[in-house]
Amino acid sequence: MAGGRRASATAYHRGEMRKNRLEAFSDGVIAIIITILVLEIKVPHGETFQSLAPLIPEFLTYVLSFIYLGIYWNNHHHMLHTCEKVTGAILWANLHLLFWLSLIPITTGWMGQNHFASTPSALYGVVLLMAAIAYFILQQLIIASQGRNSLLKKAIGSDWKGKLSPVLYIAAIPASFWLHWVAQGIYVLVALIWLIPDRRIERMLSSLEQ
Repeated sequence: MAGGRRASATAYHRGEMRKNRLEAFSDGVIAIIITILVLEIKVPHGETFQSLAPLIPEFLTYVLSFIYLGIYWNNHHHMLHTCEKVTGAILWANLHLLFWLSLIPITTGWMGQNHFASTPSALYGVVLLMAAIAYFILQQLIIASQGRNSLLKKAIGSDWKGKLSPVLYIAAIPASFWLHWVAQGIYVLVALIWLIPDRRIERMLSSLEQ
């Protein structure tokens, strides 16, 4: 028993235990968010294909938000893979990110049910913007915890995707009140930018193993 406690204490000081819990908790929360997201799509009334037509806007917003959540889950997984230790600040930053991601289902449903109206589209952009900022904060805290030789810092490089995304969201929010389809196009564009596989962290980890 004493040996087991010493091993647990050693793992705790290295950050391994808390890192595993952080990953498991985050995966669970994102899985719940995706579940809530699909529940926003109501069962159609009727038995013909025509009865599905009113659900098209909701389905399209569901697909977009599902992709966004998938992108965050993928990148969050890779980012935590480089994390050597977890600090209290990282734990709170991770909760901050999950908070904004948890608002995606309600803004998705509101936007879809109102056929991409201006205000729901703008609020959707605000949530995406805040999630992007929260992710950036978490990323910077992990880099700070690793010091000047941060593996994550080397892997992301200039991080042009992370810097460009908030700028595009900021442009999309006012565009929602002008031409809402422009805002939707920007949201899709950002998703496509991140959808392209980004293997910077994988390549960095592979080079260290060789």
